[in-house]
Amino acid sequence: QVQLVESGGGLVQAGDSLRLSCAASGRTFSSSTMGWFRQAPGKERDFVAVISINGGLTEYTNSVKGRFTISRDNAKNMVYLQMTSLKPEDTAIYYCAARRDSGWSLRRSSYDYWGQGTQVTVSS
Repeated sequence: QVQLVESGGGLVQAGDSLRLSCAASGRTFSSSTMGWFRQAPGKERDFVAVISINGGLTEYTNSVKGRFTISRDNAKNMVYLQMTSLKPEDTAIYYCAARRDSGWSLRRSSYDYWGQGTQVTVSS
């Protein structure tokens, strides 16, 4: 079992930066692929970024490439999402997600554990 708790969201202006954090509990964290997803009002929960178990492989949705960076610290059971040059269209609830294993996937349905989400609001 893995429990995930996100933090770091808030209200910022366009062009600002935020760093989201996800604290994970459970002995399997270091062997779990981790991802970030987001859900805007009235829309589905969409993939944002994914990171492999050792952090050596990452992938991003096109709209955040070059602006967002996912990272992890297995010693601390933490995953981060550094967001820069934020845009109003980045406004959403951001969710941290974990797989039970090291499999690689961008699909929401492939993730087994979810946090409660943290709100990010970007004003123009």
